[in-house]
Parts: sequence; C-alpha cells; structure tokens
Amino acid sequence: MADLRGGGRAGRVRLLTIGTLLSFMLGGCASAAPSAEPSRARSDASIAGLFDIGDGREVFMECRGSGSPTVVFVSGTRGAADEWQTLLPGVAPGTPTTFEAVAAHTRACAYDRPGTIRDDGSPTPSTAVAQPTTAAQGADDLEAVLHAAGEEGPYVVVGLSLGGLIAQQFARTFSDDVDGLVLLDSASAHLQRTLTPEQWDAWMAAIAASGDGVAEAPDYEASIDGLGATAALPRGTPVVVMSSDQPWDLQVTPGASTWPAWVEAQRLLAEELGADHLTQTRSGHGLPAEQPQLVTRAILGVVGMLRPAG
Repeated sequence: MADLRGGGRAGRVRLLTIGTLLSFMLGGCASAAPSAEPSRARSDASIAGLFDIGDGREVFMECRGSGSPTVVFVSGTRGAADEWQTLLPGVAPGTPTTFEAVAAHTRACAYDRPGTIRDDGSPTPSTAVAQPTTAAQGADDLEAVLHAAGEEGPYVVVGLSLGGLIAQQFARTFSDDVDGLVLLDSASAHLQRTLTPEQWDAWMAAIAASGDGVAEAPDYEASIDGLGATAALPRGTPVVVMSSDQPWDLQVTPGASTWPAWVEAQRLLAEELGADHLTQTRSGHGLPAEQPQLVTRAILGVVGMLRPAG
C-alpha cells in the first residue's frame, strides 16, 4: 500500500465520513456488506493451525473467507482467536459471531498471542514466551504470523481492549500494509493521565500480581513508551473508535470508580486519531460478544470505504 504522504494512497481510498458510516450502522448487516470481489491470486482457503515464525516459535492463526482488504482481529488480554466467535447470553439465537459475519464478506484472520486462554479454558498452543510482553512484541508477532501464513495486505486491523493498543502499534509500525483501523473499547496511552496516579499504580500492580510468567501479562508502561516512539498513522487512514456505554470498572482500588477515566480516555483517543467515535453501543467492555451486529457493521463500513467504487 502506498503511503498517503507519497500521494499514492489517496486515489484509491475513499475517506470514511461520519455520514457514510452511519448509513452502514443504521442498515442491516446485509445492506452493510461490501460487494464481493474476485479472489486474490493466492489461495483463499480456510486455514487453522500453527505457523512457524522463527526462533523456535509457533503461533496459531485461523483465517476464512475471501476478498480484500483482509480484516485482522486482535483480542483483549489473555483472549485467544476464538474470542471473536463467542457470544454472551442475551444475544439473539442464530446471530452470527463477528468473525463469521465478517468472513462472509471478506478475508478474516484471528490469532492466539502467547499466554492466551481459549473459550473452553484451555491454554493456547502458541509457543509460550517470557512475560510480561509489550504491544511492540505483539505487533511484531502479528506481522510474523501473517507472513508465515501467506496472508497479504492491505489489512483492516480490529483490536479489543489490550488488542486495540497492539492494533495501534501494528498500524503505525507496518503502515504500508494497514489501510484502516477499528478500535473496540481500546486501551490507550491516555489512560495514564485520565486515571489518578493511585488508580494507575494499583492497576499496574494488579496486572503484575496476576502474572505467573506464562499467562499473558501486558507491560502497559513499556507499551505506551514504544507506541510514542513510532510515527503517527498516515494522514487520512480511516479509523473508528467504538466505546462501551454500560459502566464497568477496572476494580483496582476502593472508592472512586475508574469508569469516568475510561470514558475520557476513549474520547481523547478518538480525538487524537481523528476517528469516527461511536458511543451509543448498549454494551459493556465485551463489545463483539455483546453487540456482534453493531461491531460487524462498523468493520464492514470501513472495508466498504476501502474498496473501489462500484
């Protein structure tokens, strides 16, 4: 993908606008779906398995569907690839999961980071690494497994919670391959200043205490430093920030809730990225499991903006 700063990207990317995105959001999934495209030159067969990323390590990845851009899903802390195929009680029976719905319209991939846990409680088969780990390590692993699996860009990267921080790092580090970004109740550097110092320290201590050296334990402070050391997203990259509107809490300190700080960090993230900010979601933190149709429409809205007109 050509960088907009070089002028090549603008000719084929129609920028996402609030009005256009809302037209996708207000319609059903069928009306939101981009038109089918011919398969790419490489195989678009479904894949699911371990891929060698070098240094004696393997990472699990699953991909389905066909079409471009490829949507890459990045789960929250300790969430494996099947997080995107999980629905919470209360979702209407027969509703497709986010992964299934997106894969029906374009190529979709999800992967297990080291130290993540599958929906049935079993540990990922991805090779364990020393914990804690950073968003930069997560982004490098994602690039390595996509390459090993033969999955080519351009990508629309979708990140939930911690996965949103990794998605931002990936999009900034490998900007030539990333055409769009969807952040779902994403962690961000802004939390370091919207939380009180006491809340931040308590959260970092809680994460450190939960680690056993094998289960995923994010190093937020190093991740934030690493993100700040990379170039900003290319100007004009379509970005959607979708936030929870049902209060939830980090539950790291007694007393004041962390919810107001989370809400403000979401606002600041959307402002920083020049993103369309979707706040009326009727959801807590687990957006894809609670509101899969809403999340799917937002993702396919970005995909549709990146496909050639007609």
